[in-house]
Amino acid sequence: MTHGVPGDEAPREEYGYEYEALRERVAVACRVLAVTGLVEHILGHVSARVGAERLLVRGRGPRERGLAFTVADDVQEVDLDGRRAEHGATDGWAPPNELPLHTEILRARPDVTAVVHAHPPAVVAASVAGLPWLPLVGSYDIPAARLARDGIPVWPRSALIRRRDLAAPMTAALGDRPVVVLRGHGLVTVGTGDPADAVATAITLALAVNSLAKMTLSVAATGAPLRPISDEDLAELPDLGPSFTTTTMWHHLEARAAQEGPSTPLR
Repeated sequence: MTHGVPGDEAPREEYGYEYEALRERVAVACRVLAVTGLVEHILGHVSARVGAERLLVRGRGPRERGLAFTVADDVQEVDLDGRRAEHGATDGWAPPNELPLHTEILRARPDVTAVVHAHPPAVVAASVAGLPWLPLVGSYDIPAARLARDGIPVWPRSALIRRRDLAAPMTAALGDRPVVVLRGHGLVTVGTGDPADAVATAITLALAVNSLAKMTLSVAATGAPLRPISDEDLAELPDLGPSFTTTTMWHHLEARAAQEGPSTPLR
């Protein structure tokens, strides 16, 4: 069924997904962030584009329980200025304070169809320590090595990105890359193409950066120098393709999230 979207007449079907399924995908992505340790408690959010100027985003309602317990009703539609869609609105729901983090990226990069913002402790620690983002490992984590090889930009501020004037330089730091580290704050990853696939891509990218951060901290703690692997070995690392790095990994992550879903009693 096609739903009317105020201010955006393009039917959602042109994006190749079913609207309610995308809301559920965003909700599951938030649960994945929690069960994998990329976020703690109630912080962090995921969005997916549903039009040139509209997005679904995980916000907070009157009975907020944290990202591990996210359900589709926590995911609502807003425009790039934060105005809520009339259909499907839930009383008491509000978009995240850092909505401009999502919307400024979507404004600047029409190719982006999903945005993830998380606070992985290892990424925060590595960024505060000023450690370099080097391809320290190869086949151990090929996506992480390839990300580091191509460059992981760092935005040097730790501010809460709740205004466009803060989101704009962060977006500039991201540039055309799929990830930017926010010093002392966390990270932002993006995906392109079909929004449901893009959500999965952005989640797996966040996991790769977190894996690299953990390894970097572990090596640095030994006092050994941080040395990237050789160009020769980097050249031997294949692009495993989305069917493995994203689709297969997403199936695994969905299964993990299902073990501690929204019906699980709080401990």
